Amino acid sequence: MTYRHIEVKRRGAIEIIRLNRPRYRNAQSRIMLEEMTQAFARADLDNDVKVVVLAGAGEHFSAGHDLGTPEEVADAETKPFGEGMLGRVNRSWHLYIENSLRWRDVKKPTIAQVQGLCIYGGFILASCMDVIFASDDAKFLPTHLQLHTAPWDMGIRNAKRILFENRFIPAEEAKSLGLVSEVVPRDQLEDAVMAQAERWAKTDLLTLRMLKHSINLTQDAQGFRVATHAAHSAYMVREIINHVEGSGGKLPGKRRMSLVADALAKEKSEPD
Repeated sequence: MTYRHIEVKRRGAIEIIRLNRPRYRNAQSRIMLEEMTQAFARADLDNDVKVVVLAGAGEHFSAGHDLGTPEEVADAETKPFGEGMLGRVNRSWHLYIENSLRWRDVKKPTIAQVQGLCIYGGFILASCMDVIFASDDAKFLPTHLQLHTAPWDMGIRNAKRILFENRFIPAEEAKSLGLVSEVVPRDQLEDAVMAQAERWAKTDLLTLRMLKHSINLTQDAQGFRVATHAAHSAYMVREIINHVEGSGGKLPGKRRMSLVADALAKEKSEPD
């Protein structure tokens, strides 16, 4: 199958789905997210695939939501989710809740291979995978996103402490929080991910499937799915307020860019 914004490769029993917009630091277009869903679905149904790796081409895993590349602007003009605020709600729910939970619920082990920046929407992608392996220069920037998983990824008190500060989480700190499983030098990241994937691939597929299903159900029983659905409603209330107070609904994108700029400024002001 031919894709525009991702590429898919097979290495033995391991499927590698790679975000492939390095020119834009793998900013997430609607096309990219829809292609990811197609690729994960195909891998899920292929019994020759035991493990799926999600990676990003270039220097960075993902700089987050696509807020205005020419391709995204042209695609948005087709209004695939309808007009007005209802269209915005439809878009947000479909792209970031339905799609994300589909990736999370793929019945096979998944690994996020994160290097460089992993900002906002990039955090959503990584958090939907079963484990995250990071390069030692990786930096994570979470906030209250459409899919709000930070309390589950790093614990309630840590999520409050870090999100209230609006700052990046360096790879080693992310590991200490339980967000990241392994941190290795950038030039060793792919080898480390593949080694883990190959160890998992030695287990029979039915066992892998049932283990993941039961573990995800345990998290759901604790309230994961209900909490993420409720948090999306809170997110959309904020978006509606910003839409009303802003100019033509353009404020949310500007707000996200200003928050990222603020976090980057904090990074630069920190002593080495």
